[in-house]
Amino acid sequence: MICPTKDPKTVEAILTRASQGKDLSESEGLILLQQQTPEIIAAISKTADWLRKQQVGDTVTYVVNRNINFTNICEQHCSFCAFRRDVGEEGVFWLNIEQILAKAADAVTKGATEICMQGGLNPEAKHNGTSLDYYLKLIQEIKHKFPQLHLHAFSPQEVQFIAREDHLSYEEVIMAFKEAGVGSMPGTAAEVLIDRVRKIICPEKINSATWLEIVSTAHRLGMPTTSTILSGHIETPAEQIAHLAKLRSLQQTAITNHYPAKITEFIILPFVGQEAPLPLRRRVGRDQPILADTLLLTAVARIFLGNWIKNHQPSWVKLGIEGAKEALQWGCNDLGGTLMEEHITTMAGAKGGTCMEVETLQKTIMSLDRPYQERTTLYKNVN
Repeated sequence: MICPTKDPKTVEAILTRASQGKDLSESEGLILLQQQTPEIIAAISKTADWLRKQQVGDTVTYVVNRNINFTNICEQHCSFCAFRRDVGEEGVFWLNIEQILAKAADAVTKGATEICMQGGLNPEAKHNGTSLDYYLKLIQEIKHKFPQLHLHAFSPQEVQFIAREDHLSYEEVIMAFKEAGVGSMPGTAAEVLIDRVRKIICPEKINSATWLEIVSTAHRLGMPTTSTILSGHIETPAEQIAHLAKLRSLQQTAITNHYPAKITEFIILPFVGQEAPLPLRRRVGRDQPILADTLLLTAVARIFLGNWIKNHQPSWVKLGIEGAKEALQWGCNDLGGTLMEEHITTMAGAKGGTCMEVETLQKTIMSLDRPYQERTTLYKNVN
């Protein structure tokens, strides 16, 4: 464990290296993340914002999308999750294809270019006797009716679940998704890529190595992904930096090996515990994210990852639109999507809402005197 230095000259030297375009070491990143003096934190924020401008410019992007959680029936019992249910439990749902298509149709009428789709791990979700066929049917039905929509769907955890259920390789599952019409994979289920943490907060989930393997396989097969961290619970600053280092290494592998796809963005997902299972809530000791902690991690993430992962996004669902606006001044350049509905975080007690109007996103960006731009899932401009 590295003790936090209070020497401003040490921090200044680290920030100077970052401003020169150099990658920071984990130890340097940790020093930044452990700072507590307001003046030093302000310098970190200023450097992150400057790097953001150098790497991606002043324009803040957003995507018009709809989030569809098709079921909350799940075999796992993550200690931060208020979303999952067992069959027959109050609040359980499992959307049929007609309901999913109706949501997609509504999204199209509102200008959506993307459907983001994830759900619980339901062993009964099968078609023609296999889990893969069930997921493929969802993809094919949506793409048949709305071929213009980009499907950002199914996390590495869902890939592993299908592969396990159907005795398939990760490559077989990902290629089947791609051929059916999935355009990119959410980098969720990462939580914190440290197995000490995972064994406590999500012991039934895939381990860190498996998550990294599945995402790297996706890149090799031409499937872009996002990347995330679930922050602000039991993880240490050193573990946060180690997580960022694994993401950076993953992106470096994709780029240096000339894989046809890579990580498109990084998103911080601060822990919301208001309705989460009681043991973790008690251990963490609070219900809502601490904005100051999230902002410092946001700035350090830009400094640590920005040479390799250029697009950084806050979660307005978890932080609220004002918190997300603040994050745009700490290294973020994207404000995320309209979502239109959201269940996983909302059921945990988040206060940011479930739907954001395009006009609200635009006004939030303009209030910072920065231009806005609608984008596609893969960060191409929408005219």
